Amino acid sequence: MELKSILESLLFSAQKPVSVKELRDIFAAAAIAEDADETAKSLKKVKDDDMTAALEELAREHETAARSYRLACVAGAWQFVSQPEFSPWLRVLVGEKIRPSRLSQAALETLAIIAYRQPVTRAEVEQVRGVNVDGTMQTLLERGLVEQSGRAEVVGRPALYSSTPLFLEYFGLRGLDDLPAADELRRIKIERPIAPVTADAGLATAPPEQLQLNEEVKMKNEETTAPDSTETPS
Repeated sequence: MELKSILESLLFSAQKPVSVKELRDIFAAAAIAEDADETAKSLKKVKDDDMTAALEELAREHETAARSYRLACVAGAWQFVSQPEFSPWLRVLVGEKIRPSRLSQAALETLAIIAYRQPVTRAEVEQVRGVNVDGTMQTLLERGLVEQSGRAEVVGRPALYSSTPLFLEYFGLRGLDDLPAADELRRIKIERPIAPVTADAGLATAPPEQLQLNEEVKMKNEETTAPDSTETPS
């Protein structure tokens, strides 16, 4: 029994998208089950690359067969999905999910900047758009399309924002590499605040020679302003 057929049976039975990691965990658990056969045991440590290659080959086979469904990878997870042209009948069968309201043009523009320039601060997004984005950012955070992903190593340590897996799912993207080319957006220059000068371990953002120079200047200033301790004769 080949790997590709096993993966097909798992994805056909799954009720949700399944990632390669989840599939690998399934193979590992099946190998140690009491009724595990030699095939299950031999696939206990199947490599991610081999699994991904089998999935991609399976997807190509279904695409070539021109069936009413296909195998798709969205946000790093695999699942069988129906072809769009069959949606009128499927909506009658399963009903329609209540989808969130469409994103506004301002939200789409802000989301595009974050997706292509991530991780990025709110101030940097505003530099590109030229307007305040507080309300728009809050909407994107509430919708789960954007998340805080750290803090910038600059004065004030502002929050950094990145797109989420839900962003990929929302736009049907396998990964960020599938984003359409937008070189012009990536080339826009952003002025970033200077990094703080500090000598604390793990926080130094200025080069050592700059820190030493600052210390020497400080010592000279102290020597210049120090009071003369020599007593004058009476």
